[in-house]
Amino acid sequence: MYSFTCDYTEGAHPEILKRLNESNFQQEPGYGEDSFCASAKARIREAIGCPEADIFFLVGGTQTNYTIIDGMLQGYQGVLAAQTGHIAVHEAGAIEFSGHKVLTLPQHSGKIDAGELKAWLEAFYADETYPHMVQPGMVYISFPSEYGTIYSRTELEAIGEICKHYGLPLFIDGARLGYGLASPAADVCLKDIARLCDVFYIGGTKVGALCGEAVVFPRGNAPAHFFTTVKQHGALLAKGRLLGLQFDTLFTDDLYGKISAHAIEMALRVKEVFASHGIGFHIDSPTNQQFPILSAEQMEALKGKVAFEVWEPLPDGRYVTRFATSWATKPEAVEYLAGIL
Repeated sequence: MYSFTCDYTEGAHPEILKRLNESNFQQEPGYGEDSFCASAKARIREAIGCPEADIFFLVGGTQTNYTIIDGMLQGYQGVLAAQTGHIAVHEAGAIEFSGHKVLTLPQHSGKIDAGELKAWLEAFYADETYPHMVQPGMVYISFPSEYGTIYSRTELEAIGEICKHYGLPLFIDGARLGYGLASPAADVCLKDIARLCDVFYIGGTKVGALCGEAVVFPRGNAPAHFFTTVKQHGALLAKGRLLGLQFDTLFTDDLYGKISAHAIEMALRVKEVFASHGIGFHIDSPTNQQFPILSAEQMEALKGKVAFEVWEPLPDGRYVTRFATSWATKPEAVEYLAGIL
């Protein structure tokens, strides 16, 4: 049975496994002070066009979001995010557990709107009682969003301008960053992402690595003692070489971009397969997550043959489902799905 449940069902790209094996007995310092981390940081700085960037390697997405947000906010501050944002829904209250409230905004196909962000901030500071409230301290967005949608350059610039006006850092969750940038609908590149935000991370767990996320403060603007903050949050891996080597591999010969493009190619083929059978979509996603609307009978027919996720029920009795492709999705998996349909 082929699985389309998520984009981390496989292990790691073979080139990463090869390099892990080849370097297994090479002795290196711990805590990210090794030669692999140094090389990976240099490659990432070159790729984003920011030679002064501060870069840290953490293990997973929730851990990374939690550490960045808690490390950048004061105790009385919260973070603004879409009501469907990952930190607001699928991170088990990790941000609130750190003492920071997630302040939710309306979502539009998974994204926030710059005009609504501005209106929220204007209304907040117009309230004379705002000192009694949780203060907005950061704006969080995902690229792609939880619904596979991506922000345009114009949208990112508009959000960024509002953030600058109010002195709020803009944080881009890049757990699936490669898939967003590889989409034919994207009009931004990695250098644009670095230019338009204050902190972001390059997701490895979902894009070819065994595990790992590369946190980037593009202008050397990491909070003071962020390394110590990472350790306080249990996010500092003693064998940091494991993360550094993976990102060094992913950013050699544009492997990260190439495998991301493969996932998009497979996703658009999945989209085409459903559409050719008259099956519509909840959202027009241009990335590796597709959301076909299926009846209970259609889901039952697929059960036990391909794995997928049920996203949400609809009032008419049908269901929004999610089919996700990845760097490792095989063309024959898509053809198998097409045959079933």
